[in-house]
Amino acid sequence: MERELRLRLDLGYDGTDFSGWARQPGRRTVQGEIEDALGRILRLDPAPSLTVAGRTDAGVHARGQVAHVDVPLAATVAVSSGRGPAPEDPEGVWRERGAELLATLTRRLAGVLPPDVRVHAVSVAPEGFDARFSALSRRYGYRVGDAPGGVDPLRRREVLWYARPLDVGLLNAAAARLLGEHDFAAFCRRREGATTIRELQRLDWVRGEDGILLATVVADAFCHSMVRALVGSLLTVGEGRRPVEWPGEVLATAVRDSGVHVAPAHGLTLEEVRYPEPGELARRAAATRRVRTPTA
Repeated sequence: MERELRLRLDLGYDGTDFSGWARQPGRRTVQGEIEDALGRILRLDPAPSLTVAGRTDAGVHARGQVAHVDVPLAATVAVSSGRGPAPEDPEGVWRERGAELLATLTRRLAGVLPPDVRVHAVSVAPEGFDARFSALSRRYGYRVGDAPGGVDPLRRREVLWYARPLDVGLLNAAAARLLGEHDFAAFCRRREGATTIRELQRLDWVRGEDGILLATVVADAFCHSMVRALVGSLLTVGEGRRPVEWPGEVLATAVRDSGVHVAPAHGLTLEEVRYPEPGELARRAAATRRVRTPTA
């Protein structure tokens, strides 16, 4: 049986012109672009399928996205042969030139992919690595500008303009009430068979020297629309329209509240995905696959 390699891809993209990460018929998606590029470069039909750490929605960006893909060793080795015949001893070539071949694959992806998606690095994944299930946490950033004159036009694709002034103290006071492991059903779009229990490890706001507010949101995982729903609820507190207790009260009901408005996609960026040490990857993946239940 032909040996396969599991490759880790570290990547980023401007989500503005994508219909999200996941491949969809007739739509331009990040997954579709990268899979098609890999199929073309590695001469694989059908193209290999990617597994990603975070399936971002339409318009959401990523700076630190991670995916994995399983590809035949022979196809990876042949990446340097161009249109010529594939090497007769792929195992030998891989032992001698593996690092060089991965660098070649990275360069060729840069030449084939459109400029709004980049694969920064391709590496051999450690034993037990799963881009989705091995992850310890995901870190998102949400950027908001509340200057009366609007957002710098050069940053309009990544910063939300909020027309009313925001109080950082109020934002953080409300955010602190949401930390910990809870059922976040009030801030998620339900999916059949999926749990909405998550551990929110960090949620805080800072105003930079440029005046832009950055919300940093870290959790073991996020359910659909969770980050943007949390941000949307906090913004109403930050402008003084809701009391600081309100988002926490909504959380406690575990029911979607009509007063929670999902913040626009373009302000959100997936910044980082964290993984355990190599020896813990398989164990972490197995634990994550189990459906979570509320703690006492």
